[in-house]
Amino acid sequence: MREYDIEVRIAPRQGLLDPQGNAIHNALHSLEFDEVESVRVGRLLRIRLLADSAEGARSSVDDMCRKLLANPVTEDYEIAIGATA
Repeated sequence: MREYDIEVRIAPRQGLLDPQGNAIHNALHSLEFDEVESVRVGRLLRIRLLADSAEGARSSVDDMCRKLLANPVTEDYEIAIGATA
């Protein structure tokens, strides 16, 4: 078994409303950051786990995302994986 550091980035699907992103966008404009075109708010999860391989780690985290961490109807996610030293 090897230890893997995983980053999961979860964000609202494109085309769906993002009220938090809109609120931040409006606040930035009120602070005169007019160059900001849009803001999307998501979550970053850092997970450390043991697995036999990088593919096994990815598969496990993908299962976690589908079952608990991300809402498959409204959110997309990306998994980045690295082995610890």
